[in-house]
Formats: sequence, C-alpha cells, structure tokens
Amino acid sequence: MAASLRTVAILTGLPVLFFAAFFLAPMLVVTIASLTDATGAVTWSNYARILLDRYHWDVLWVTFRIGALTTIVSVLIGYPLAWYLVRIVKWAPWRRACVILIVVPLFTSNIVRSFGWMVLLGRNGLVNDGLLAGGLIDRPVRFLGTELGILIGLVYILLPFVVLSVGNGLAKVDPSLEQASADLGATPAATFWTVTFPLSLPGLMAGSIMVFMLAVSAYVTPALLSGGRITVFSMLIFQQYSSVFDFHYGGALGITMLLLTLVLVAVAGRFGEPKGKGA
Repeated sequence: MAASLRTVAILTGLPVLFFAAFFLAPMLVVTIASLTDATGAVTWSNYARILLDRYHWDVLWVTFRIGALTTIVSVLIGYPLAWYLVRIVKWAPWRRACVILIVVPLFTSNIVRSFGWMVLLGRNGLVNDGLLAGGLIDRPVRFLGTELGILIGLVYILLPFVVLSVGNGLAKVDPSLEQASADLGATPAATFWTVTFPLSLPGLMAGSIMVFMLAVSAYVTPALLSGGRITVFSMLIFQQYSSVFDFHYGGALGITMLLLTLVLVAVAGRFGEPKGKGA
C-alpha cells in the first residue's frame, strides 16, 4: 500500500511541480512586475496607462478582429474538409494520406511558413501572377502590409486545429442517429442541422477556441506579413520587452491581453454549451 501511494504521489507530483515551475512561477513574476514600478513600489499606473490610452484600445480591436476573422474563415474551410474526411472518404489509405498532409505543416516552424507566404503574396508572387493570368485583376494586389495578408497566413497555419478537432467530433456522432432522422422523413439538410451539427458542436467549439487564442497571441506571422504597417497586441508586448526594456509596462500589457482573451473564451464556451445541460 505504501509503495502504491508513493507511486501515485510521484506520478501526480511531477506534473504539478512542472506546471508550477514553468507556468505559475513565470505568471507570478509577470503579475508582480505589472503591479510595481521601477522602484518596486506597488502601483496601478501601468494598467491605468493601458485603459486610458485610446491607442491600446485600437490595437486590441485590430488584434481581436483579426483573431475573430481567422476563426470564422478557418471554421468555414475546416468544417467541410473535416466532413469530407470523416463522412465522404471511405478508403482508409486515402484518409490517412489526407490527415498526414494536414498535419505535416505543423512540424514546420511558423517563421518558415510565414516567409513562404511573404514570397507567395508579394507583388510578383505566385498568387498575384495567378490572378493576373486568370484575368481576375488588372494590377497586382498588395497583400503584404494588410490585414488580408495576415489573415491568409494565420488561416493557413491554424486551419489544421479546426480540421482535427471537428473531425474528432464528427467521428463520435453515431451514423445510426442520422439514419433514424432520414427514416423519419427528414431531408439531408434537416438531418445535418438538427442532428449532426449539434452533436459535433463540442469539437467545433474546441477547435474555434484554440484557433482564436493562437491567432490573438500570434507574433511571428503578423510581424512578418504586416511589414510593420499593422500592430497587434503581441507585437506591442514584444516591443516593451525587447526594445524599451520596460518589464513593468510589458507585464501589464501581457496580463491585460491574457484576461481579455480568457473572458472572451469563457463567453464563447458558455454559448457553445449544449442546450439543457445541467437541467
């Protein structure tokens, strides 16, 4: 009994220690720094500076707008793709090949992929050349340095999270429920919206939350594809730590970003809960 208790203590204690050392301790340091000034005195001036300066609200609006658009576009593309893999593809080798193609880019650095999109989205890049060749545009479109360019890069990088999460949710939906709906006279569209979609909603919400949180906290892709013309909150935090060396103000920016993101995610989670839960 003593040996088993010791084993349980080790197995549970090591993860707790790891979590405390590499998450709680750094967060505590940042929080303390955000609540003090250069002399070590406790102050709320760092947060007041953020709340009372319209510039910070403008940057937050741009950050969350890009994050929301990235999430919406990723869902609009990722859900049909997940549906195709789970419901349409019957040949297992082809399904595995598709999953591998979706997952492989995750093993490549965001820096490399962002630089790749810089080449593709340039004035003489493959995207503009293709649009010009197809007669869709008369002159090259400026993607770099715009929110559209950032959106394209983030969607490409974060799309696999939606596909894998939604695919897992769809795989758990019992096909017999859809068959029963069809036997009762429901159209395929009615079956999807009343049976399949509600049951896959947990997977969809999980993927959406992951994409949103990663999008609003992204630094590399917005920094490279914006060309310095657009500032998101992560870039503002990085500037305070790497250029200005104001760790107190930078900590306040980081904590503010964390709290706002958690609030939005909590609200989204509440809307995504199945109706009647806990009744």
